[in-house]
Amino acid sequence: MTTTIALAGKGGTGKTTVAALLVRYLIEERSGPILAIDADPASNLHFVLGMELYQTIGEIREDMLDQVQTSGALAGSMPGGMSKQEYLDYQVQMSLVEGEQVDLLAMGRPEGQGCYCAANQMLRLILDRLKRNYDYVVIDNEAGMEHLSRRTTRDVDVLLLVTDPTQRGLITAQRMQEMVPELEIGVGHVYLVLNRLRSAGPDADGAVPEPLARAIDQAGLHLIGTLPEEPSMPEFEFTGRPLVELPADAGLYQAVRKIADDILYDGSKR
Repeated sequence: MTTTIALAGKGGTGKTTVAALLVRYLIEERSGPILAIDADPASNLHFVLGMELYQTIGEIREDMLDQVQTSGALAGSMPGGMSKQEYLDYQVQMSLVEGEQVDLLAMGRPEGQGCYCAANQMLRLILDRLKRNYDYVVIDNEAGMEHLSRRTTRDVDVLLLVTDPTQRGLITAQRMQEMVPELEIGVGHVYLVLNRLRSAGPDADGAVPEPLARAIDQAGLHLIGTLPEEPSMPEFEFTGRPLVELPADAGLYQAVRKIADDILYDGSKR
């Protein structure tokens, strides 16, 4: 059975970093295959995972739309005599970046005004079938949760709303939680992850400032864990070194591990 963890939050709060470190945790602690889905149009997850990216699902859809419009493929077969379903299936498989234990799929930008709705439906079926081959799926979503709202994924077991300790970040997380009933997919649990908290980490007291704790409570958000500022982050950013190579004892990685333990080992939170 597949366990799906999705991440969302205001831009710049560290969703992609947390997603990458969750993938690292699963590689180190779990034996099953992992599918990492980059559902942010900016497509940065491959950088922090240290993987190459060649093509996005959005580009596949747009290419098929172009062929339909220019060659009339809608009424017949795609190149090579394949049906449109077979063609999309083949292209999705070719766009899958394969790693040792983790594979990566980038969604690219959502469909635009000239969207090819038949292709979108076929893609949903293909992605749904593809994800059944993995024990874990980690989705790095964009701020608006566009791909989740368009039902491009199956049910989500855990939705992590990542925020920094700011009012705007917290308000965004609250609004996202309120959006969940409108997504038309099943979401098992919704948790808040508070990133870049100076009092977090193994060498700090981990206390959330009282005004912030009160705001989280008033927003009706369930805080699952806090993440510290990582001193080595600027070095990784400027050198392009994958964040999954953070030292094992780094406070940020250890904090992500604790959150993952709470999510995956506590049966009540599955």
